[in-house]
Amino acid sequence: MSQPRPKLAVWKFASCDGCQLSLLDCEDELLAVAEALDFAMFREATSADVAGPYDLSLVEGSITTEHDLARIQEVRRQSKWLVTIGACATAGGIQALRNFRDHGEFLAAVYARPDYIDSLATSTPISAHVRVDFELHGCPIDKRQLLEVISAFLNRRKPTISATSVCSECKRRGIVCVMVAHGTPCLGPVTHAGCGALCPAVNRGCYGCFGPMETPNTAALAAWWRGALGQDSRSVGRAFSTFNCAAEPFAKEAAAHDD
Repeated sequence: MSQPRPKLAVWKFASCDGCQLSLLDCEDELLAVAEALDFAMFREATSADVAGPYDLSLVEGSITTEHDLARIQEVRRQSKWLVTIGACATAGGIQALRNFRDHGEFLAAVYARPDYIDSLATSTPISAHVRVDFELHGCPIDKRQLLEVISAFLNRRKPTISATSVCSECKRRGIVCVMVAHGTPCLGPVTHAGCGALCPAVNRGCYGCFGPMETPNTAALAAWWRGALGQDSRSVGRAFSTFNCAAEPFAKEAAAHDD
């Protein structure tokens, strides 16, 4: 008698759905995934609603409401392995900009009846609330890295995901450094690899979509921007205040340039 296939669940919290779409973008590879796993829960792709427990849960999005705070606790209880995918789930996402300003002012500026809105004053990563077995960075994530994570789970091994910076990807692709050659501000030296140096490949600076690498020297990069590139403090602060603004190294550097 054959063994049942592992059950995969994909969950959405506060996010744009882009990381879930990365799984659907796998196209041909998705067929192989579907043969190896049962999609027990994946609202983006199927109406299946199979009760847990689940062998693997992929979680997209940050925690922004009391309801989601309770829901992620239940997801954790039902999941043998829990992997967070994307900037929202791993660092709070761009919505975490609320963490550094007055939440009430934001509500009043956006909503005609802010008293109807039920949300937390912060947007926080999943790891702030439950144990996470692996974090996959990106905004959105890279589908090749996602397939590697799923493959690693199926084969009971640690995912082989590079911990180096985007600069290493530029070197491997033979891309000329946009900062050195063109004086273009670039977050590549402090950003986690994974995109394949997408922006530098078209002569644009890295925007930091994959969040801080493991040992980022953000202060040194900021000093280079202000000195050699002539960027003002406000520009430097804004560069670190995007998709991964609540990731500690980026949040700390942004705060250092908050005028």
